[in-house]
Amino acid sequence: MKHYPFILFYLFCNVFIYAFHGTFWVYLFCFLLFSFVVVWGSFDIELGYFVNSITHKRTKIKEVALTFDDGPTEFTPKFLDILKENNVKSTFFCIGKQIEKYPETFQRIIEEGHTIGNHTYFHSNNTGFLSTTKMIEEIEKCDEIISKIGNIKTNLYRPPFGVTNPNIAKAIKKTHKKSIGWNVRSLDTITDDEKKIYRKVTKGLKKGSIILLHDTSEKTYNVLVDLLVFLNAKNYSTFTVDSMIKNQKND
Repeated sequence: MKHYPFILFYLFCNVFIYAFHGTFWVYLFCFLLFSFVVVWGSFDIELGYFVNSITHKRTKIKEVALTFDDGPTEFTPKFLDILKENNVKSTFFCIGKQIEKYPETFQRIIEEGHTIGNHTYFHSNNTGFLSTTKMIEEIEKCDEIISKIGNIKTNLYRPPFGVTNPNIAKAIKKTHKKSIGWNVRSLDTITDDEKKIYRKVTKGLKKGSIILLHDTSEKTYNVLVDLLVFLNAKNYSTFTVDSMIKNQKND
């Protein structure tokens, strides 16, 4: 967990309050500013405000990681088909209840050499408000399903919506997970415009980028088809998140 942003902000507030003699409006301003920083830190996983998440790979070669959240779904087999056709391995952050719904697809993901990550059991919309105990239950229940149906274990975890806070940080630590973020967010669950999604991904691409996509719709599948053509044309190779972590350990 990174404490430096909090400490620096705390010192700034104290100096600011002292300089302006601690009036009510100064206190209110500092409170609102502090609240903004905390909220921003909770929703922007790249900041590492509450949790040190892996958001990219330090590399000098042209390579990126394709990651898919919220599956498996009815669309996942099509994603697997096109990935297999292009000989590309990806990382799938799966929801426990979705694994139970599509066990054969989940097993296929594993059989075809892709990496599996934990994305909680329910992927609750209230994730940011859950207690540490409840978050641990969410992570451990997903782990149980992954082990039962896939006969594998994973230390990779991606926070739903990229939301982090002290409770989630504690849960990640107690379940011995590596938090995985991204530095290229497609926003494919927000917009229906395939061209906008494609432009957002390709525009933000850098060496070592971790790309966030979702194997939950036809539109993202179409974007993936074009994205694979783009990566090939630009001579980008791909890596899986687990291989990056293994290399870090070896170093």
